[in-house]
Amino acid sequence: MKRMIPCFALTPKANSFWLALFLLLAAPAFAQKKVTIPITTEKNVLVLQVGEDKRVGIIYFGPKLKNASEYEQIPGMYRKGDDYSGVLNAAYTTAGSRNLVEPAIQVTHADGNTSLALEYVSHQEKKENDNVTLTSILLKDPAYDLNVTLYYKVYHQENVVEQWSAIRNNEKGAVTLHKYASANLYLSAPEYWLNHYHGDWAREMQPDEEQLTAGIKVLDSKLGTRANLYQPPTFMVSLGKPATEEEGNVLYGSLEWTGNFKFDLELDPLHNLRIIAGINPYASEYALAPAKEFSTPPFVYTFSDKGKGEASRNMHRWARKYKLLNGTGKRLTLLNNWEATYFDFNETKLTALIKDTKKLGVDMFLLDDGWFANKYPRNSDKAGLGDWQENVKKLPHGIGYLVKQAQKNDVKFGIWVEPEMVNPKSALYEQHPEWVIRQPTRPEHLYRNQLVLDLSNPQVQDFVFGVLDKIMTENPRVAFFKWDCNAVIYNAHSAYLSKQSHLYVDYVKGFYNVLERFRAKYPKLPMMLCSGGGGRVDYGALQYFTEFWLSDNTDPLERIFIQWEYSYFFPAIAHDNHVTDWGKQPLKFRTDVAMMGKLGFDIVVSKLGKEDLQFAQDAVKTYDSFSDVVWHGDLYRLVNPRQNDFAALMYVDAAQSKAIMFNYLVSNRYNAGSPSPVKLSGLDPNKKYKVKELNLYPGTRSALPADAVYSGNYLMNIGVNPLVNAQRTSVILELTETK
Repeated sequence: MKRMIPCFALTPKANSFWLALFLLLAAPAFAQKKVTIPITTEKNVLVLQVGEDKRVGIIYFGPKLKNASEYEQIPGMYRKGDDYSGVLNAAYTTAGSRNLVEPAIQVTHADGNTSLALEYVSHQEKKENDNVTLTSILLKDPAYDLNVTLYYKVYHQENVVEQWSAIRNNEKGAVTLHKYASANLYLSAPEYWLNHYHGDWAREMQPDEEQLTAGIKVLDSKLGTRANLYQPPTFMVSLGKPATEEEGNVLYGSLEWTGNFKFDLELDPLHNLRIIAGINPYASEYALAPAKEFSTPPFVYTFSDKGKGEASRNMHRWARKYKLLNGTGKRLTLLNNWEATYFDFNETKLTALIKDTKKLGVDMFLLDDGWFANKYPRNSDKAGLGDWQENVKKLPHGIGYLVKQAQKNDVKFGIWVEPEMVNPKSALYEQHPEWVIRQPTRPEHLYRNQLVLDLSNPQVQDFVFGVLDKIMTENPRVAFFKWDCNAVIYNAHSAYLSKQSHLYVDYVKGFYNVLERFRAKYPKLPMMLCSGGGGRVDYGALQYFTEFWLSDNTDPLERIFIQWEYSYFFPAIAHDNHVTDWGKQPLKFRTDVAMMGKLGFDIVVSKLGKEDLQFAQDAVKTYDSFSDVVWHGDLYRLVNPRQNDFAALMYVDAAQSKAIMFNYLVSNRYNAGSPSPVKLSGLDPNKKYKVKELNLYPGTRSALPADAVYSGNYLMNIGVNPLVNAQRTSVILELTETK
């Protein structure tokens, strides 16, 4: 029904009276109604609201309320002080206007103006399927023709959100982007506790937890390629108090970008937490030409009010279903030759190792570094990288001969490559010095005796794609690539780019371009993302890979801790774990640890004793019997090795009919072990489960009762003692539903 404005033929004075009265009564009808935009998952919600000044702010983030209309009442409940700028809770904070805190976006317009304001224009919600919804919010500068669209992709059942921004320049000249974050979040709590990670080669994922106080905590990387070497692009924030495995409010965040990243965590004057996540703007001012759009990489996050365990399971389910290549499929067990031969091998040695692959019972033989280059043979890491032709002395009959040998032995064949890098001592370096990232006026500084090729250059992209494509074209039965990346970017300079500040960004875009081309031609070929360990793992890269190499540190005791920390963000099906000769633990301990993911071996099978060989062969069969539960089940971390003498965790299948529990001694203190039963999680309390010990070493018997049966209710309230001690340092239990 339309509201009609009355018209009176009265005196001017009377008309003024009635007009004023009408406007007073009709004012609510003309007042602009606040636009509220809830970004809702099954359990949680991020609520955005458009103010009277058309600014989009965040008014709530946390568990979803039953009555959506009550979100509008939340801001009025806070009495923390005055926001003099009026923009502290901005959904995408701009620089150069009235903002006084860390911005999400900073630009210089075509006319040189450095201010930016973004006002709400419109928003829309698009349902991609029953579980996935994409909400987009269009913002525009009222004084300049520059648009920003904020995207929120919601995975409803998984309680996961991917957020990114798209910046479009409709001005007549180029706009310079100084900062261009993917996400800007705003949280409110009495206290904030940050969990983040640091490390180096063979020391990945060392955790730190600290309370955030006034000011800005910055997590970032400026390494270019192996961006995660010192710090990964992942973190968690607990609200109110440090979250435990099963209790507390916690946000997990991770940037899907295989390059320099930056997270700003700022406690503002009102004691609210502002989180800004995106590409690191360091040395990366980006010139955006007219009619062009710059899309930032997604920042993925999940929130749980039931502790870290639920947040992990959210991320794992999302990753397996939507992000990780073939995340709901299978993985190949393997034997790698690296620690058996290093660079010293030939066809005869490799053929024997292929036969050992069959003897061991795994699916595939993986040929590692050292198989290529002739002018400067790859007999060490000092030469040959970049010259991707088979070394005629080591492999006179080429890769094809080895592929056939694998086929004869009924196993698959995989191969190592590092196509982004080059040794100065190589034919490629001599032929194309302009393809190498290096400052022309500075001495070269090498990392692992190598330099980085300039993937911002389309010719280099063609070359890198060609390395893999040539192997596959000539040897279509190659079943696996191990893609390594060992160098960081020193002396950043591109002979190809006219704007050097584009290098760090365009390198990653070039890397993705190559992978897009490769996946278009070889969509299902398994590939390991390797970078001297976990030096570049993120979900931006993992969408092209089936798995990643966590660390070159394969000491099983160290790996328990490394794998534990990675498990917060990445599912077990993505973890490549190899049994090697690192560490002093027995073969059983090393194998049991490697089973918490995708199992591989990097040992000399021919040197195994009779019992060790029998154990390894039986272990592969045992692993095959339960690997599906590890790869696709829900993870429950039960006993933290950083706080106890032993570690315990378990995987439970979706039907709650089968579970695998891993237990490891991590202390050599007197009488260390499991003194009490471990309470299990994720089971059906109304079901009964038979508990059986698996993967026993030949000649040993389990210390647990044979064929013991317990209710799920008993196991989750009382538990089971795996009897870990100095004589039983590694114990795997299988729980199977019984009628």
